[in-house]
Amino acid sequence: MTPRRKIALAACLTAALAASGCATLSRLNPFDGDDGPQETAGEGERISIVQADQILAPTEALKGVDFALPQPATVTVWALPGGSPEQSVEHVDAAPNLAVAWRRGFGDGGGRSTHVTAPPVAADGKVFVMDGEGRVSAINARTGDQVWRTNTSPGDRRDRTAYGGGVAYADGKLYVSSGYRQVVQLDAATGAVGWRQRTGEAIHAAPTVAGGRVMAVAIDNTLLTFDAATGTPGWTYQALTEPARILSASSPAVAGDTVVASFGSGELVALRAANGNDLWNEALSRASRTSALSEIRDIPGRPVIYQGDVFAVSHSGVFAATDLRTGQARWTLPVVGFSSPWPAGDVVYAVSKTGEVICASRETGQVYWIRDLSEGAKPRRVGGFLGMGGSKVSRTLWSGPLLANNRLLVGGETGRLAVINAKTGALEREIDLKAPILIAPIALGDTIYVVTAGAQLVALR
Repeated sequence: MTPRRKIALAACLTAALAASGCATLSRLNPFDGDDGPQETAGEGERISIVQADQILAPTEALKGVDFALPQPATVTVWALPGGSPEQSVEHVDAAPNLAVAWRRGFGDGGGRSTHVTAPPVAADGKVFVMDGEGRVSAINARTGDQVWRTNTSPGDRRDRTAYGGGVAYADGKLYVSSGYRQVVQLDAATGAVGWRQRTGEAIHAAPTVAGGRVMAVAIDNTLLTFDAATGTPGWTYQALTEPARILSASSPAVAGDTVVASFGSGELVALRAANGNDLWNEALSRASRTSALSEIRDIPGRPVIYQGDVFAVSHSGVFAATDLRTGQARWTLPVVGFSSPWPAGDVVYAVSKTGEVICASRETGQVYWIRDLSEGAKPRRVGGFLGMGGSKVSRTLWSGPLLANNRLLVGGETGRLAVINAKTGALEREIDLKAPILIAPIALGDTIYVVTAGAQLVALR
């Protein structure tokens, strides 16, 4: 298996992470969302909220119908993987020409036991990135020069196969979560360590910082919280245990006093930020007779809060809009994905695991258009030796999107950055960045930044 494909597998394929080995997954139960008593899931059960015969296709009545997008706006701080505590940035004004300004390597890329999975964040004229070995670097946002680098991995290195984690920015500090079972505070100006807290389990996603709290989801489906100033542990929330999950993870979204987190169990949970009391719990599960992978119910993409709704996509095949206040699903679509959706104006965009970019009505879930980025692609050989052996695949893994200047930017594992017309779904161009792109781009000022699986930061202007 080639190193490139191993990197791609880290973002999409599944693994049984329990120390005791594989566990038997519970069966899905049918669920009728019509009138009648509401059925609830007990421990170990899942309720399918998408009808088995639901088909993803553009709505005939919406063909050629226009919709509203907010005007592009310049982003001055990209503090979290999704840009804001809600994990939502509507429409950015940056890099109209999409020309490569510079490239900068920032450490070790993907390998046999390391993977670059941390989305970049940006503030104070710097872009903050983390390589496959847990080293955090501050890069000058204009020039690409390295400002500082700090190795956050523990000295004992007892987790030699640890990977993942991420960074978040708040009030001049960086907060780093890690597959090395720790959360660390760094000074954003110098990289100096402020505090360090060890955790019982690895953390494969970036933390979220809001209201003086640091929040991160560990691989045992526990939501951990810490005091941002001191690192003192706060309340925790334990979701259902699910040993089979995706080798990537999610960061919580926060709106006011409500935290929304997703878990490897397929649960989407809303909690009180002050004390962790649960408000509602929804299982984004869908049974499939044709794919055993639908039994992997993980929600690896970040949930996104936008105008009173929560948008999330599960690996089990549910793309849902959920009322933030009540937890009731407003609509669902049969989409298998591991990226975060992108709501903006009248619509919400999502990228499926098979490379379909979907534009749906934010209010109804009806589909305006679908662009299949794998359409017409020639099969390519993965694995083998000197061109022999291995297997042929025709589908590429894609991550994103980012909405910038009325275009969607979606990165692929082959190194291509697809540029799609946000209104029509037409593929306008592709930019070859010559390295797998498994992390969605971000924006700061007039520049878009892309992190590649080989630990390169690419600036587009």
